[in-house]
Amino acid sequence: MNQPPVAPQIPTSIPALVPRGHGHQFVLYGDSCSGIPDALHAQTFAQVNAIVARITPQPDFIIFPGDEVAGLTANADELRAQWRHWLDIEMRWLDRKAIPLWHATGNHTAYDTMSEAVFREILSLPLNGPPGQQGLSYWVRHDDLLLVFVHTLWTGLGGEGHVETTWLRSILQQHSDARYKLVVGHHPIFPVNGFSGAYVREVGVEHARAFWDLLVTHNVLGYVCSHILAFDVQVHCGVLQITTAGAGTAHRMPEEIEYLHCVQAALDPAGLRYQVLDTAGRVREQLAWPLEFPSDNCWRMLHPGVNEAQVAGRLEAGSMVAFHFTGQAAPLGTSGVQTLVAAYDPGILAPLWIGLRGRDQQLTVTIGPTPRRSPHYWLGPALRAGRPFDILLLLHAGMGPGGIMCRSGSDATWSSLESASAWGAERLDWPSQWSVGHGQASANDAPFKGSDLVVSTSVG
Repeated sequence: MNQPPVAPQIPTSIPALVPRGHGHQFVLYGDSCSGIPDALHAQTFAQVNAIVARITPQPDFIIFPGDEVAGLTANADELRAQWRHWLDIEMRWLDRKAIPLWHATGNHTAYDTMSEAVFREILSLPLNGPPGQQGLSYWVRHDDLLLVFVHTLWTGLGGEGHVETTWLRSILQQHSDARYKLVVGHHPIFPVNGFSGAYVREVGVEHARAFWDLLVTHNVLGYVCSHILAFDVQVHCGVLQITTAGAGTAHRMPEEIEYLHCVQAALDPAGLRYQVLDTAGRVREQLAWPLEFPSDNCWRMLHPGVNEAQVAGRLEAGSMVAFHFTGQAAPLGTSGVQTLVAAYDPGILAPLWIGLRGRDQQLTVTIGPTPRRSPHYWLGPALRAGRPFDILLLLHAGMGPGGIMCRSGSDATWSSLESASAWGAERLDWPSQWSVGHGQASANDAPFKGSDLVVSTSVG
């Protein structure tokens, strides 16, 4: 029987992002669904492993947020055999004593009480989890970094999409002195790429809000997850959700956009930086967080009516365009469509539209990069009728759909707008004209119905 490559032998190194001073350098990748010799996923997993092996210097540790093996079998011996092949053959290239490999449970690996028992037995992870979840949920402290691994499908709570929060709260409280905190689980909390379904594709609604509130309250930097076969990043109340599920499962969500990948990251006092590497070793996406937001002297006021565009063509991966909107919302009972900014070229429907929709006057962004194709929608907060508003809206070209985010003028935390898209501002060819307060046709086209609208912009 032919064995998959176990020791990648590609000499060209891939430069790692390294901490600027004291910090941590690590790799995130998940969802290989392998462990079966000669199977399709074994070959794709080997391609991703070959990239991880080329990262120089090698990471301090690796986080794998679930679904290492194909699993989903009722036979415990078969499941053990998959794990042994994954660890002893497919991952033999990795010195796990020098580079710890930390695992989260997944729906292919801990789907019933038998598989939970095998997970504990094979991986021998720390037994410091909550009652009934020892070896499934656990925490690890690396100097000033706290890693907390949660079991998002515990059979004792209800299975897939269920996660406890009492123990998580206590661990975050006990380690309040940790400079950096990451929580790792398999299921996303917020939908990714429009693939949504409570308990199946993300954590169930009865747990999700309390779970995320804990992360926000305890200043967690980010939640790392997988499950949806994609790379995605979004932010909610200032906390990142990083989804990485490209470690080898051959199909993706969606196929035409997503790609096999691993994520190499560095943490230091200036923040988090990551680069997403595909199987050719190319950097496909990257981010530095927190964002370096434009200073006050970089803003330009837009006048009511038609303005010349402040940016042309497509944004580079790390670039962003910000808008600052202030004014007074329309009175109670106002509905319909109200324009804040429409960006267009003559004769073409606006590829970018920012405004308010419906009786709730909900902040909405539409992007339609392809003529005669329906635009994609991003939905934000609703304005309070008849009340002043102060909104910062950011379109970041390096964060995919999660890069369209907003915050109130008095709030320092960003939140991504809700969307069912798998792409974001990186696809937009910025038009030549920006209309403020009404659409592209005339002053009567979807006008803003409030008062005192002031719009400024910054490009960075």
